[in-house]
Amino acid sequence: MKRILITGGTGFIGANLCHRLIAEGHRVICLDNNYTGTLSNVSDLMEHPNFTFVEHDVIEPWDCEDPLDRIYNLACPASPPFYQGARSIFTTKTCVLGAINMLELAKRKGARILQTSTSEVYGDPIVHPQHEGYRGNVNPIGIRACYDEGKRCAESLFFDYNRHEGVDIRVIRIFNTYGPYMNPEDGRVVSNFICQALRGEDITIYGEGQQTRSFQYIDDLIEGMVRMMENEQGFIGPVNIGNPGEFTIRQLAELVLAKIPTGGKLVFRPLPADDPTQRRPDIALAAEKLNWAPTIVLNEGLDKTIAYFRKAIGLED
Repeated sequence: MKRILITGGTGFIGANLCHRLIAEGHRVICLDNNYTGTLSNVSDLMEHPNFTFVEHDVIEPWDCEDPLDRIYNLACPASPPFYQGARSIFTTKTCVLGAINMLELAKRKGARILQTSTSEVYGDPIVHPQHEGYRGNVNPIGIRACYDEGKRCAESLFFDYNRHEGVDIRVIRIFNTYGPYMNPEDGRVVSNFICQALRGEDITIYGEGQQTRSFQYIDDLIEGMVRMMENEQGFIGPVNIGNPGEFTIRQLAELVLAKIPTGGKLVFRPLPADDPTQRRPDIALAAEKLNWAPTIVLNEGLDKTIAYFRKAIGLED
């Protein structure tokens, strides 16, 4: 049994990770300010003897009286409606100050710490697919920069703490992920399309829908995260964790409508600023170092996610 801290633990990815680690018999501290997460995502764990919830914002330092073996640093808004605009400074603080506070905690406790970075560090890429050696094409002053550059700075901090402070780090770069515990209102494309279709609304596509994404089911991501955290060969990353299957946004919309034929149609809106035109991971490094590859194809993952959202938005008891 390991003693594990998960920041951002009531969010989409964090809640799935909490459930996985509790099921494996570990002791889990879930730390979150519930800005984008919700306690309902972990309500079934609240009475579990190995689970503890702490309400806290990682922008502020936090200490733990108990020993810690592992820290998963997930805390950060991850969808544009939640990290842009009036919350952009908060987002950068979460990325940067949160990373510093958790790295300092890892140093004090002698814990291994994993940073959940993002494919957004590649920006609007001019290399396709994106491999870990590609340094990206990011607009440092754009409306998405709070997230993109915040995550890039966090990676820099992790590697400097490893080089100069001896902190045992792991860094992954997550590509588009979907599945249960997503917030129906978080503005991500999979949840948007599914919830719009389930409600009988039109499907909103930004631009012409020809921009591409690679969609990874949450169970594959969690498996990659755990393998990266527990690899003992000294591999610290960064490493891409994503599904290399590439689809246009329009293809995704049409697939959702085929699965939920409620009469909605496709409606097109202007493309947001700095929205990447292509996104596909090169996962050769993950295969080599972690013996990891995704196993759940989009068609199967969408069925699981649609079933979750039918209940989440009250269409099924």
